[in-house]
Amino acid sequence: MGPTTHSGGAQAAVGSARQELDRPRASEEREGRLAFPAPHPDERSRLVCVIDDDVSLLRALRRLLDAGGFQVKTFSSAEDFLDRPNPTPPGCLVLDVHLGGLSGFELLERLVAAGRRIPVVFITAHDDAATRDRAHRAGAVEYLRKPFDDESLIAGVNRALGPA
Repeated sequence: MGPTTHSGGAQAAVGSARQELDRPRASEEREGRLAFPAPHPDERSRLVCVIDDDVSLLRALRRLLDAGGFQVKTFSSAEDFLDRPNPTPPGCLVLDVHLGGLSGFELLERLVAAGRRIPVVFITAHDDAATRDRAHRAGAVEYLRKPFDDESLIAGVNRALGPA
């Protein structure tokens, strides 16, 4: 039996080092002060945040990553990710390149500007050389074109999270 692929339709698929006393408002988070604190240098969260505007793909990826033993949170937009307080900093992002509103690249730029360097697995249905190059220049751990197989995503997430 071959690997399961995800194309955008519904498919079957398999604290923090310090606390902040003043939680920033959502508008402040979008400007760079994010709702999760920076992890201690020796800590790396096993949390995977998946950000994609395709709700059925989010469900499929949640099931796949849950089955793979990962902690998973899903977000339907970059703004949703920035707006929701998250006491546990993510260990990595699975991030769609093309989102409504802020793009995956714009989200990553904001995170970096805020001092948050989170490993990223980029996913996209609109693959071209310029997008691939931009993803690699941005420091992508993995770049996957939809539809991708389960094993490629799991391998990319494992690389992004590093050793347990």
